[in-house]
Amino acid sequence: MRIIQPSVELLWITPNAAATIERAGRVCYKSGEKTTPDSAAKFVRMLREHGHLSVIEHAAASMLFVCDRGVTHEMVRHRMASYSQESTRYCNYGKEKFGREIAVVEPPFGNDAERADRRRAMEQAESAYLALLDAGVAPQIARGVLPNSLKAEIVMTANFREWLHFIDVRCAKHAHPQMREVAGMARDILAREVPEVFGE
Repeated sequence: MRIIQPSVELLWITPNAAATIERAGRVCYKSGEKTTPDSAAKFVRMLREHGHLSVIEHAAASMLFVCDRGVTHEMVRHRMASYSQESTRYCNYGKEKFGREIAVVEPPFGNDAERADRRRAMEQAESAYLALLDAGVAPQIARGVLPNSLKAEIVMTANFREWLHFIDVRCAKHAHPQMREVAGMARDILAREVPEVFGE
């Protein structure tokens, strides 16, 4: 069994996102003549301040999350996004391709005793899963014993308005700690890429 840390990777983002948003937004105001090489940032901030968020839907981003499978169950509740997720139905972790082991995500909480108990439970789940596979049970049936903390890869693609909503909800104080962890990583990436939209 491997224990891994969660991560988030930007796969794709609308090129020149702020300029794309500005171009679309200026259609609303018929103010294209005010476009300059450095006007996009100010214009996009104005849209945000005025709550004219439909315009930022013209830009999007795709991110690869490596996280706890339980976290992905919360992610896919964001209906205005597209997802592609590692399938426990088709992935057979008993194959050499996967090292005949499962991977689980290290949570950002728990003392040493709790972590040891958790690790034992994960090892038991892995053992039961591999025994089922070795007995000829199909991966889609054997997966029933896999834990929620199983490592899962999921690609999420959403427009910027949905990313703002995702960040607002999933970085909130009451959100699950593991969700806050990866949502915060996504927020930091987007803030770095498009500070006009995500910097605040």
